[in-house]
Amino acid sequence: MNQNTSNENQHKEKINNRKILIITSVEAEKEAILRGLKPTSSIDVVVSGVGIAAAAAATARVLATNTYDLVINAGIAGGFVGQAEVGSIVIANEIVAADFGTETSEGFVSIDELGFGSSRIEADKNLVEVVSKTFSNAGQTVTTGPIITVSTVTGTAETTEEMLRRVPSGKAEAMEGFGVATAAGQFGIPILEIRTISNAVGPRDRDAWRIKEALQTLQEASTILQEVLA
Repeated sequence: MNQNTSNENQHKEKINNRKILIITSVEAEKEAILRGLKPTSSIDVVVSGVGIAAAAAATARVLATNTYDLVINAGIAGGFVGQAEVGSIVIANEIVAADFGTETSEGFVSIDELGFGSSRIEADKNLVEVVSKTFSNAGQTVTTGPIITVSTVTGTAETTEEMLRRVPSGKAEAMEGFGVATAAGQFGIPILEIRTISNAVGPRDRDAWRIKEALQTLQEASTILQEVLA
């Protein structure tokens, strides 16, 4: 066995055999993930409730009483047009609290600019690369980039433009990622956020939402994740 092969095997061992906590916001997402998983004791799936506060609290509560190697926030989300289309998967390389800051007469100022903390949490780059490649090899349409966390879901063209002004490379929008990532960070545990896209971010058009299809993609993604991570 040459040195490169040995290093690759060691790398795979580090990726596999992890104890994983998956946080979803609602029961439907949990059920989709469980349908995709083979029976296992290495992955726990917990519903946090909707929103950044509920997600942070639930994640911290579980991490305080159990030991995990990786935390994943998974579920469905809105995708920014031209960045992440309906039916695709987004893996966050960065989780951004897009409305964490203050309004001024000159516009929004982030918490980073105010000097009171950071609105951005980086995901584990190695894991992002491995999972993204695995999804792609399995035939899924996948993109990586920032997923923004908001307290109020975007529902107008104007707000969509504002969110992309704050995070120009934003791929998707959800409500829990930053809370889950903050809790995981308190315990020094790597974080991933994985979202399947059910609708376009922008003016609300319920008739165009594809929630059933996004949950099916989430189920398929769970099977793939288990093969590569657990």
